[in-house]
Amino acid sequence: MAYERRTPAIRHESPSVSVAVWLFTCAGMVVAMMVIGAITRLTESGLSIVEWRPLIGAWPPTSETEWQRVFVLYRQTSEYQLTNAGMSLPEFKTIFWWEFIHRFWGRLIGVVFALPFIGFLFFKKIPTTLTPHLVGLFLLGALQAIIGWWMVKSGFVDRTDVSQYRLTVHLGMAFVILGYLLWLALDIVSPRRSAAPETPRRFAWLTLAVISTTVLAGGLVAGLNAGLTYNTWPLMDGDIVPEGALSLTPWWLNGFENVATVQFDHRTLAYLSLFCIVLLWLRVRRAWTSPQARLAAGALVAMALVQVVLGVVTLLFVVPMPLAVLHQAGAATLFSLAVWTIHALSGRG
Repeated sequence: MAYERRTPAIRHESPSVSVAVWLFTCAGMVVAMMVIGAITRLTESGLSIVEWRPLIGAWPPTSETEWQRVFVLYRQTSEYQLTNAGMSLPEFKTIFWWEFIHRFWGRLIGVVFALPFIGFLFFKKIPTTLTPHLVGLFLLGALQAIIGWWMVKSGFVDRTDVSQYRLTVHLGMAFVILGYLLWLALDIVSPRRSAAPETPRRFAWLTLAVISTTVLAGGLVAGLNAGLTYNTWPLMDGDIVPEGALSLTPWWLNGFENVATVQFDHRTLAYLSLFCIVLLWLRVRRAWTSPQARLAAGALVAMALVQVVLGVVTLLFVVPMPLAVLHQAGAATLFSLAVWTIHALSGRG
């Protein structure tokens, strides 16, 4: 049978299990970063720190003079002048701390990644074949920091929030890093075995692509605050396709800048994701696949159902913070389970 085909053995030194624990830890920190980022966005705290000082900025203000200095800088932004005029210093400190925690956690991820990496290299715990991937991950992390500042800068001129385009790029890069970390860690803890039949493997990759597209559409929803409108389900204020869904010209702008269309797209992609995940689960169960692949696919379909319910409830209650944060965490969990499923189907489960 197809499952009995053996993949060629790869001969190289196996990395230590401690390397896998380190990578899984970094992946968990990335998920936590997504949650903190969601809170930062929902509290409208992302524009509270107008300076990017990668080293000095790792320490918060410690004197009244320094607090006044950063507050004066914030009062020069469009967000303050158009939305938060009259905000007191204590109120400013509340939004400052969320953005500070968000940036601090990003720096902490860099430290937790870099220092053990150096140690593992020194003690020769990492095979030479894995080293380029880890260097690439470090560079992706540095790029993500730059993208984060590029995103924040978009909110300082003539607008009161960041660009939904840049927010979506920032979110997408976070998921790329998460998937890369998980794949490398799974390569260590799951020995190479026989690959599953080609059909479910290809469909698993397609399913991951649909999930990823849904996540990116969610970034546009967040960037446009599109979840604060059309708070009905399953219809959008009584319509399948909301009125005005193609009101912008040129037409293609509607998918990126029209609140009605952006929410409609996210809903539709969510349904498509659920359909693909259920179909993948059925294919995995019917095919000659490993027990781990079946476990991963089962967990994936269960999480998909939870995520759909979270999305609907979040919408109906007009995006309360606890539900919105759970929905963000659910997206990261769903994505991670999809990566695990593909990995298990690829002969490593």
